[in-house]
Amino acid sequence: MIEIRAEHCHDIPARERLLDACFPGNRRAKTSERLREGRLPARGLAFAATRAGRLVGTLRLWHVEAGAARPALLLGPLAVDPAIQGHGLGSVMMQAALGRAESLGHGAVLLVGDAPYYARFGFDRALAAGLTLPGPFERARFLGLELRAGALAGAEGMVRPTGLPAPDERVADAAVAARRRAA
Repeated sequence: MIEIRAEHCHDIPARERLLDACFPGNRRAKTSERLREGRLPARGLAFAATRAGRLVGTLRLWHVEAGAARPALLLGPLAVDPAIQGHGLGSVMMQAALGRAESLGHGAVLLVGDAPYYARFGFDRALAAGLTLPGPFERARFLGLELRAGALAGAEGMVRPTGLPAPDERVADAAVAARRRAA
């Protein structure tokens, strides 16, 4: 049985291994990564799929600004263990994530991905047509989805990250060391 739950910090090593397996090469060089770099995922919108305690899927959403003063989410990456791809887990994770985002009041989601795959969830190139990303990207793979009617209407300009900064690991390590010294 597969469980979809909130991602936990102890999932990070397994998530990184899964992403490396699903996206061989230099996945960190992608333009979408520039929007996620040094940021935390949107609160309540980082998901892990596990089977028998092992991570088999991951999906995260990130706060961005879609042009001037227009909040949106950036989806990605979505990854499913290659051994179980094609059995619908990615679709279930997408539905869970989009439903949760909508229930939290978010209005729009952007992504760079396979247009035929994401079209089944309502993503469309036309909704991202007036937007651009901070680096090279394939225009045909840049898609948008409105969770609230009109959320991307007239959106134009650069997509920028707006999420909370991730804590610097060195700061966290120093805090742990200070607590140990104080104990």
